[in-house]
Amino acid sequence: MGQCGITSSKTVLVFLNLIFWAAAGILCYVGAYVFITYDDYDHFFEDVYTLIPAVVIIAVGALLFLVGLIGCCATVRESYCGLTTFVIILLLVFVTEVAVVVLGYIYRAKVENEVNTSIKKVYDEYNGTNSNAQSRAIDYIQRQLQCCGIHNYSDWQYTHWYEESKNNSVPISCCKTNTGSCTGSLTRPEDLFQEGCEALVVKKLKEIMMYIIWTALTFAAIQLLGMLCACVVLCRRSRDPAYELLITGATYA
Repeated sequence: MGQCGITSSKTVLVFLNLIFWAAAGILCYVGAYVFITYDDYDHFFEDVYTLIPAVVIIAVGALLFLVGLIGCCATVRESYCGLTTFVIILLLVFVTEVAVVVLGYIYRAKVENEVNTSIKKVYDEYNGTNSNAQSRAIDYIQRQLQCCGIHNYSDWQYTHWYEESKNNSVPISCCKTNTGSCTGSLTRPEDLFQEGCEALVVKKLKEIMMYIIWTALTFAAIQLLGMLCACVVLCRRSRDPAYELLITGATYA
């Protein structure tokens, strides 16, 4: 019965190590996705520490490649030292992922204040040229999120760009995608996106942070199962002399 329990634990552990390799790739992908997406929205928040969870999750993904290798070798060879190292590293990764979840919730709560503080300044610096980073950022989010202005399209009337252009219009990026003749004129508001960008930017950034949180939680649970399986094998080896003798004999054979 005990031998059956060990065999089951080892089988699950080998399978989990294969999952760890897949998880490593997924974690690195999620971290890279967050970096790329945040790069499109970086003008709307000033706290660079918001990216800490993404940095940590990429580091965890890289470490999981090593963990999977150690775990597979230690499980197949039933190495006490290898399994102990595997459990310790996995425990550290588990703690790190819990920290990522905590940081994710902390920075997710700060996103709204960050955007509220910076978005008006970004709109004030808009000049409608591709050489201007703020202009590119605003045109991008207005097309991507299908929004116009901070709260609605009328906010453009209070920007420096509107005062200087004096053409009673908003940027073309405010135009609905299915309206080919739209020029951004405020005399035809039905051609413009009606929703403001502030709420949608906050929603998008919070969604991105939730991707990190749920990814970290999912793989933390898998790693917890891996630690439990490794501990079952380790405990059985330390308590069952006959099993230890059998393994030693098999090794020498």
